[in-house]
Amino acid sequence: MLGTEFRKGSPNWLDLGSPDTDGAVSFYTAVFGWEFLSLGPEAGGYGFFQVGGKTVAALGPLTEEGATPAWMLHFHTPDIQETAAAVTAGGGVVRVEPGDVMGEGWLAQFTDPQGAEFACWQPGKTAGLGLTSEVNTLVWAELHVPDPVAAVEFYAGLFGWRSAEMDAPGMTYRVLSIADGDQEDGSFGGVAPQGGGAGEVACWIPYFNVADVDATVAAVRGGGGSVLMPAADVPEVGRMAWTADPTGAVFALLTPDPRT
Repeated sequence: MLGTEFRKGSPNWLDLGSPDTDGAVSFYTAVFGWEFLSLGPEAGGYGFFQVGGKTVAALGPLTEEGATPAWMLHFHTPDIQETAAAVTAGGGVVRVEPGDVMGEGWLAQFTDPQGAEFACWQPGKTAGLGLTSEVNTLVWAELHVPDPVAAVEFYAGLFGWRSAEMDAPGMTYRVLSIADGDQEDGSFGGVAPQGGGAGEVACWIPYFNVADVDATVAAVRGGGGSVLMPAADVPEVGRMAWTADPTGAVFALLTPDPRT
C-alpha cells in the first residue's frame, strides 16, 4: 500500500488541474472534508488540500493549451533528467521539460506511448504528499490503457516496476509494485484494459480511501459531480465507485476490504 517513505517509482504527489479552482475547493472540501491552503498569487493560484495539516493533494489552474480538467499522478524519481530521457527512448513524450520548482523539487510532465499523462517529482525540500492510505487520502493509482502488457514494459523501463497478474471480473488485472523490497508490500496500483469508467481515453486514475463509498457518492452528486460507475463490491478488494467532479475530472472511491 501507499506510504510516504517514497522510493523510485512511488506515487509521491497528486494534483488537480481545474478551470474553476474556487469551485474545485468548494466541491472537494465538501466531499472529503479537506481544508485548502492557498500558496498565494506568487504560486499562480496553486495550493494544497490538507487533512490534519498534512498535504494529501494539490490544486491549480489549467496551464497547458487544450488541457482538460484532470487529476495528475506524479511518481518519485531520483534523477528527473534520466527519467525524461527514458520516456523518450521508450516512445513517450516529454510535455513539460524538467524544471526546478522554487527549490522544492524538480517537476516534469510526460505522456506515455498510449496517451496516458503523468508527471514525475524529484524531491528537493518537499519529498511529496504528507499523508496517504488513510481515510480521505490517496490509496491506489490505476492505469487504463488499450495494451496493458506494453504499458507494464514501458513503465518498467522508467522505474523498474514489477507486476503480478490477478484474475478480475472479465479481465486480467496487473498489480504494480516498486522495484525494491517485498513485492506485495511495495504494491501501489494496477493496470487494467481500457474501458468501463475510463471510456476511450488512456489515463491514470487516483483512488481515494473513504469510510463509506455510498455516502461519498451521494456527496459527489450533491456537489454537482457525476457517477461514472456505481458503487459495487469487488471480492477481496472492497467497495468502489468511479466518479467525476463538476468539471469532469475523474477519480475513484474505495472502501478497502478490512480482511485484505
